[in-house]
Amino acid sequence: MNTAQDATRREIIAQYGVVGEPPEPDLEGLVQLAATISGVPTAVINIIDDRHQHQIATVGISPSVCAREDSMCAVVFEGAHRVVVSDARRDERFATNPFVTGDIARIRFYASSPLVTPGGVAIGTLCVFDDDPGLLTEEQGRALDVLAHQVVDVLELRRLARELKRSNEALEGFARQVSHDLRNPLTAISGFLELAVDSPELADAPVAARAIERAEAAAHRMSGMLDDLLAFARVGGVPPATARVDVGELLEEIQDDLHSALSESGARIDVTASAEMEGDRTMLRVLVENLVANAVKFSQAAGGRPHVDVRVERTSSGIRLIVDDDGPGIPEDDRERVFGLMERGQNALAPGLGIGLATCRRIAEAHGGRIGISDSPLGGARVWVVLPGSDRFEPAAV
Repeated sequence: MNTAQDATRREIIAQYGVVGEPPEPDLEGLVQLAATISGVPTAVINIIDDRHQHQIATVGISPSVCAREDSMCAVVFEGAHRVVVSDARRDERFATNPFVTGDIARIRFYASSPLVTPGGVAIGTLCVFDDDPGLLTEEQGRALDVLAHQVVDVLELRRLARELKRSNEALEGFARQVSHDLRNPLTAISGFLELAVDSPELADAPVAARAIERAEAAAHRMSGMLDDLLAFARVGGVPPATARVDVGELLEEIQDDLHSALSESGARIDVTASAEMEGDRTMLRVLVENLVANAVKFSQAAGGRPHVDVRVERTSSGIRLIVDDDGPGIPEDDRERVFGLMERGQNALAPGLGIGLATCRRIAEAHGGRIGISDSPLGGARVWVVLPGSDRFEPAAV
């Protein structure tokens, strides 16, 4: 009869998504290591639900499925501790088991460490065995326990990756639908406002004309916000492509895109790129453009003529992009918060929805990198991004 524990276990196993799938290379590596450390020819990762034992990675035998009542591991795995048996024929728990009697196999030496999830639910074992009686030293036993923990870590990473993929797909779908549902009426509103602006009746109604101009500006900002939201949702949905990216060339394109904002603010942009970045060119362009646009925007909102310094350099840990500005800076207590979606700095005069830095973090993390904020020698904020280097590049100077 199924119990609540069985139902919970079945649900957790389904979340891992490994039953019935080809063996994961990482799991195959762990069973090979378990067999080698234990000095036996055979090792198996068993996942045990309420009806079956599923061998999801093996060495020494081919993966198979058996009934739970025939499983040796099903007898002991819920005890959540290591089990070592020198000769299974002499252990009453296993003496009549078909894996011992010859009906399925003739196992003699048997050892297993349970696979216990972070929530404390046992879902199977990492098991090693041999047709001859044997022993497992305490040191080998501890190693088997460590490998069992690593099996669970691999399963957890697989689960999180699946959840993240679903989350990214749901987020992009939501953002696309919202963008579609709002953009159509927004386009209609903008069209009517353009007609109203050209109306001769407004020549004698300066207050109404200014109100319509402000409404047009608001509609334009909202359209930009929808673009930002959709761009944020799309980042992280697919693995980034890999190419060498000339940042100097990228900055020339970005300054063309930001021409109006740069001209209006009188911003000065200095670029020093002594190294190339590696990654998805489109994503990295979004990253750099967001950082430069933010630096200009907040420096201008503070009342100054923006000065932005962009540098790309090679370090011992990879490639580092630094964007410095001479704006008001970001207080240390806010430096983590502003990377959240819809979070903004303290300068309420600066336009924007608070999506730019959140998008930058998603892009950096999608490339296996990090992003952070510190004080700038120009007096404002420094945003830095560290991306891993490539084996195809020359070694970084330490």
